[in-house]
Amino acid sequence: MEKDMKTDQPKFKFAMILGLVMLWCVPAFSQDVKYNYVPGTDFSKYKTYTWVEVPGHKYPSQMIDGQIKAAIDSQLALKGLTKTTGTASDLYVTYQLAIDQQTQWNAYSTGGVGMGGWRGGFGGMGMGSATATSSNINIGTLVIDFYDVGAKSQVWTGNATKQLNPSKDPAKNQKNLEKAMAKLLKNYPPQAK
Repeated sequence: MEKDMKTDQPKFKFAMILGLVMLWCVPAFSQDVKYNYVPGTDFSKYKTYTWVEVPGHKYPSQMIDGQIKAAIDSQLALKGLTKTTGTASDLYVTYQLAIDQQTQWNAYSTGGVGMGGWRGGFGGMGMGSATATSSNINIGTLVIDFYDVGAKSQVWTGNATKQLNPSKDPAKNQKNLEKAMAKLLKNYPPQAK
């Protein structure tokens, strides 16, 4: 039995990563987006970037990785950044994916008001009953980081978190992935205060 669970684990992880990518397949307004940056950074000096991978991080399939990067690339191009493949770039850009499970509780009552106004009664004297069930929901997070190549330091980070709810339509998935990246990168570069 234990052997079967171990062989199913990679399939589960792949399904979870695929589900995370589909995270972006729901309307962008329902994502929790956060960002942070190093105050005083002159973001106007950054004109080029190169994709790098985080050592030890497991990335999704080549196709999904390409879709995520293409959605980010299109947003960075709108912001005046040019992707390069050499070492002569101003920024290194990377992304990471993570999936967590949370317990969701659903409770309902069949009605009835017992002694003292307590729903479901007091000491078994009321009418009706209450039931609670739990289910696990998958929460996905995508993180994008920008590193100043010359200074060898992180200058901007952003993340989007959303409950996973994939669509079966690949075109819709790509469109929503692009919307999500637009929302995530809306605050890059940060506006001067």
